[in-house]
Amino acid sequence: MFAKRHHLYAAAAATLALGLFGTTANAADIFSLTSSTFKDGALMPKNASNSAANQPNNKNCVGENVSPQFSWSGVPEGTTSFALTMFDPEGRAPSGVSHWVAYGIPASVTGFAEGEVSKPSDKYVGGKSTQGVGFYSGPCTPPGTTPHHYTFVLIATDFDPKELPPGLTRDELIAKFGPPPAHVKGSTGMVGLFVNPWKM
Repeated sequence: MFAKRHHLYAAAAATLALGLFGTTANAADIFSLTSSTFKDGALMPKNASNSAANQPNNKNCVGENVSPQFSWSGVPEGTTSFALTMFDPEGRAPSGVSHWVAYGIPASVTGFAEGEVSKPSDKYVGGKSTQGVGFYSGPCTPPGTTPHHYTFVLIATDFDPKELPPGLTRDELIAKFGPPPAHVKGSTGMVGLFVNPWKM
């Protein structure tokens, strides 16, 4: 009787373990974007704001334009390059502000170090932000508002890394994809908040 009961307990434990490990494996395979600079839905640090040196006519730029660290995992099958955009839907409403447009990121790239995309890099093709540049342009949130939601979207694509020309705006990049799901293998994202005056 004991042996039979022990066998049932062992079988139940094995089934439970398989379920737990299966769930972990599936979660690990999900295409995900993360940052060590800020947590999804939390405030970004002050130095992530654009700088007065870059935007001398905008007093709302209170930082150093240090781009956040990013890494991604669970890349969808068939991915040959990535596109990464940063958009502020509340900025200059109703049109919003495009802070960064990057694409042609090779599939071998798994992230960017903090500050790495505050300048042009051979790891990505720079598009054209609202500020007119191809590299990261941090928040310049106006004072007296609720935090703006700076939305980072990473798209896995089947475009060759050299296929798209430099200087595309966010809208022009979107148009290159065509009707969904053309050229899109998957997408993920996260939101960083910023408020002025900056405070934790």
